[in-house]
Amino acid sequence: MTDRPDLTNLPSYRQPRRSVFSARRIALMASVVAGLGIAVHGFSPSTSPGDLFSSPAHAQVNNEVRKVERPIGFADIVERVKPSVISVKVNIKEKTASNDDGDDAQSPFQPGSPMERFFRRFGGPDGFPGQRGGGGRGRVVQGQGSGFFISADGYAVTNNHVVDGADKVEVTTDDGKTYKAKVIGTDQRTDLALIKVEGSSNFPFAKLADGKPRIGDWVLAVGNPFGLGGTVTAGIVSASGRDIGNGPYDDFIQIDAPVNKGNSGGPAFDTNGEVMGVNTAIYSPSGGSVGIAFSIPASTVKTVVAQLKDKGSVSRGWIGVQIQPVTSDIADSLGMKKAEGALVAEPQANGPAAKAGIESGDVITSVNGEAVKDARELARTIGGLSPGATVKLNVLHKGQDKVVNLTLGQLPNTVEAKADTDRDSGKGASRGTDVPKLGMTVAPADSVAGAGKEGVVVTEVDPKSAAAERGFKEGDVILEVGGKSVSTAGDVRDAINTARTDNKNSVLMRVKSGGQSRFVAVPIAKG
Repeated sequence: MTDRPDLTNLPSYRQPRRSVFSARRIALMASVVAGLGIAVHGFSPSTSPGDLFSSPAHAQVNNEVRKVERPIGFADIVERVKPSVISVKVNIKEKTASNDDGDDAQSPFQPGSPMERFFRRFGGPDGFPGQRGGGGRGRVVQGQGSGFFISADGYAVTNNHVVDGADKVEVTTDDGKTYKAKVIGTDQRTDLALIKVEGSSNFPFAKLADGKPRIGDWVLAVGNPFGLGGTVTAGIVSASGRDIGNGPYDDFIQIDAPVNKGNSGGPAFDTNGEVMGVNTAIYSPSGGSVGIAFSIPASTVKTVVAQLKDKGSVSRGWIGVQIQPVTSDIADSLGMKKAEGALVAEPQANGPAAKAGIESGDVITSVNGEAVKDARELARTIGGLSPGATVKLNVLHKGQDKVVNLTLGQLPNTVEAKADTDRDSGKGASRGTDVPKLGMTVAPADSVAGAGKEGVVVTEVDPKSAAAERGFKEGDVILEVGGKSVSTAGDVRDAINTARTDNKNSVLMRVKSGGQSRFVAVPIAKG
C-alpha cells in the first residue's frame, strides 16, 4: 500500500471545507421546518445531505406542493358535456320597415321594458342576444345563438328570441358538422323554444337537472359567444329567484360565469354535468359581460319543453284576477300581521275567480294548502297547473279567512290592456274639493265627462304630498277608501277619519288608472 503524498506545502492547497450542512445550519433548518408545522422524523445533526432529501419530511412537503400545483379543474366535465352544445344560426326575412332609430329587428318584448333593455345590451348590431343584424330594409337578417340537445333523436332547446320569426334554422355541432333544423314550438313568456335537428339519431345530449342549485354552487356556461362556438366559462350561482321585470313568471337563476352575446339559449351546467338552467339575458351597462347573467331554471324548462313537444304551444292555468304585492303598508291597512300573499286588485268579469266569489281587496294566501309568498309566486303556481284543474284557495276576505274552490280556465295567449278611451279631461273638468291630509283634490266622477259614474276623480296632486309619492296623478279615479265605496270628497275624509280612529297608520284605496285597478296604501297623519 503506497503512502499518500503530503500536499499541504503546495501553494494551491486549501484545507478541505467542512460540509455545508454543519451542525449549526442543520439545527437552523430543522427549526424552520418545525416552524412551518411539518413533522420531521429521524432528523439529527448527523443526518447526511442524502438522507435529508429522502426523509419522510421531504416527502410530505413534496406532496403538499404537488396538491397546490394541481387545483381542481373542470376538464373532465367539459369533455363529457361539450358535445351536446350547439351553435344556432337563423335567417329572417325582414317584414317591417326600420324605425326612427334605424333599428330594423324587432324586440320580442315590450319597448322600454327591463327585459328589452337587457337584450339591447346583450346582442349584436341591433342589440338582441341572437346577434341579429347586418341587413337593411328588404334584406335577410342573420342571427346566431346557442342551444343544446336533450335527446339522441335531435330535439334541442334554445331561446325563443333566437329563433322567433326565423325562415331558416341551421345548427353546428361541436365536431363542426352543420344540420338543418325546424322549430317545433316556442313560448314567449319564458323565452324558450324547442327545435328538431334532422340528419342523425345518435346526437350526444344533456340531462336537465332534477334539483335546484344552491347559491355558491359551481356553474359552467357553454355556448357560442361572439360566434366563437364551443366556448366554456366558469363561475358560481350568485342568486336565485330573480325577477328582472320580464313578466309574472320570472324566476331566474343569477350566475357570474362570463356570458356574452351569442350565449343565448346555451346551457349552464352543474358539476354533475347536468343542465341547471338555460342562459337567456345579462345585465351590462357596457354591452359586455360584467358577471351578472340570468338563466331559466331546469324545472321550468322541463315543464315548458314537454308541452312544446306534445302540442307545439304551452297552456297555463288562469283564475282571472289582476293581482299586486302585499306591502307592509297594505298589510297594516288590512290588519294583517305579515306582508304575505297576493292582493286582488280586480277580478276579471266572467273569470273563474269572479264566478267563485272572489272580490277586489281579497288576499289569496294559499293554493291547495301551499302558502303563497307574494303575487309572483301565485302567478307561477297557477300558471304551472293545467286548465280545467280544480284548486282550493285560502282567501282573506274583509278580515275573515275563507276557502274558495274553483276550476281553472286557460290563460289567454295575449293580454290586452284596455285603453281609457272614454275619458276626456278637457270637457266638464272640475277643480274638485281639497283633501288636505293627502295633498290632492277630488271631484265626483259623474261630474267629470268621461270619468264614469263610480268613485271620485283626482283633479290635482301636490307634487310634495304623500299622494304624489304613492303615484297618484290627475285623472285617476278612486273607487274605494278603507274598503268602502266613495262618491264624494266627504266620503274620502270620513273613511280616512275611521282609519285614524282605528289606529291605522295608512288607509287602503282602490284606484283605477289607465283602465286598470290597483290598491294603494296611503299614510295618514295622526290627529
